[in-house]
Amino acid sequence: MQSVCGGAGRWRRAVAWWGAVLVLAHLLNCGSAGLLDTNPGLAYNFYATTCPSAEATVRSITWAQVAGNQALPGQLLRLHFHDCFVKGCDASILLDNAQSEKTAPPNGSLGGYPVIDAIKAQLEKACPGVVSCADIVALAARDAVSYQFKASLWQVETGRRDGPVSLASNTGALPSPSAGFNGLLQSFAAKGLDVNDLVALSGAHTIGKASCSSVTPRLYQGNATSIDPLLDSTYAKTLMNACPNTPASTSTVDLDGATPFKFDGNYYTNLQNKRGVLASDAALTQNAAAATIVNDLTNPIKFYAAFSMSMKKMGRVDVLTLKNGQGKIRTKCNVP
Repeated sequence: MQSVCGGAGRWRRAVAWWGAVLVLAHLLNCGSAGLLDTNPGLAYNFYATTCPSAEATVRSITWAQVAGNQALPGQLLRLHFHDCFVKGCDASILLDNAQSEKTAPPNGSLGGYPVIDAIKAQLEKACPGVVSCADIVALAARDAVSYQFKASLWQVETGRRDGPVSLASNTGALPSPSAGFNGLLQSFAAKGLDVNDLVALSGAHTIGKASCSSVTPRLYQGNATSIDPLLDSTYAKTLMNACPNTPASTSTVDLDGATPFKFDGNYYTNLQNKRGVLASDAALTQNAAAATIVNDLTNPIKFYAAFSMSMKKMGRVDVLTLKNGQGKIRTKCNVP
């Protein structure tokens, strides 16, 4: 009897899952409401004639890498976010020139660079000088997150070109992990993104890690314990075990303590239970409009749809394209 019921349970879950996939596919393929108003010169399947294998190559290499490294989806997603918020989605985060964005403290813990380099090397063999590093970053972020679903979670417009400027001094545009709600909203508004995008894109914290240096201000004040009242006291003890009050700690903590490697809506449930790791996470519950969206996105299907739309909006931020006559195609992603 137990095996029959177990089988029925699995069948119901499978039906529910595929129903969810169909709903999500409908949401993603219907219209473009909510995207930035001006088309910046991007398109779906931009490389269809110039490099037909481009997107398949990105997916193949990314999925192979993610299969052996559960941390990569969080790393590549964060890499894309940090790229787009500084000088736009132009692969400036990849450059290795002196005092580049890579050298700035907010970017010290970024990862995923070798995956981008491997993809670029393969595409340069197949289609020299055609596929931009900026597009590779955007596609790899999508494909890394989508690996668990074995299907693309959102569509990626392509046609970005690579920028020549990368300065650590420009990284002040990145939202601070200690920012309050108004500061976060201003950072996103400066990029043409609204409160819906702020809450949806914050859902990226359902995977990945945070440096303890971003967390300890919520736990300690000087040598004393001083727990942020917006943090569940029991969970605070868990964070203290992961992030002891020691100077210059290089430790990290999972952004989602319950399902750290699963891209799901659990992040929003964490927020409602005062278990958001960063102060910027907790800030989303301190504004009535944002808190309503948080509640809505605890539904995973609504989260996937909202996240997908906001990722497409973010992917258009200050892009360089043939249409606006800017940027170039780098042959190596770390060299201007």
